[in-house]
Amino acid sequence: MNASHAQLEMEPVYGFFHTLCQLAHQMFFRGDVAGIGNLPRTGGYIVAANHASHLDPPIVGQFLPRQVAFFARKTLWKPGLAAWWLDKVGTIPVDRDGGVSLDAVRRVLQALSAGRVVIMFPEGTRSLDGRPQTPKPGIGLLACRAQVPVVPARVFGSFEAYGKKGSLHLGTPVSVTFGRPLGPAEFDNPADGKERYANAAKRIMAAITRIGPPSVAVV
Repeated sequence: MNASHAQLEMEPVYGFFHTLCQLAHQMFFRGDVAGIGNLPRTGGYIVAANHASHLDPPIVGQFLPRQVAFFARKTLWKPGLAAWWLDKVGTIPVDRDGGVSLDAVRRVLQALSAGRVVIMFPEGTRSLDGRPQTPKPGIGLLACRAQVPVVPARVFGSFEAYGKKGSLHLGTPVSVTFGRPLGPAEFDNPADGKERYANAAKRIMAAITRIGPPSVAVV
């Protein structure tokens, strides 16, 4: 289906908020995007991005023409509208420190095997200064277990727009560049032994940090 009608293939609640995020980005954080052609057209894959703001998940997600699964702290599942919304859009709960539970692993692997897309932030939490931080091994575990492509992505401007300890600055451009997909052989080395998942996470994070802003050609 044409990307302009992608919402028609999404769950209604997700599709509605996908459109809403697109409109909000155009109105308040209008930036550029590059590397859309690097996104696989079919099959499950992981999008791995840097994390400097609460704006990152919706802004990265609104550029993807397919419904994706996100992670969120399990403490956000409180009775009422919040829990209903998180479940409706297919959010997967994780521990506050970025740890991935066995149930989360199972849900991610099921989603990927079913051809879904999962967005992950290897750093586990928002950066305090906007610069990429050391990744947690969780993404390495999931990527190695799933053996699917990982698309590195880098968000530019979100820290300036709404950093972890800053205020919201409407009108600040937020841009995204999607890099070339990494095949399992590029991030996974079973010979690493106990460091297999940690090293995989580092390789994925290194691919993210190598990405330049949209004005730079993506190869």
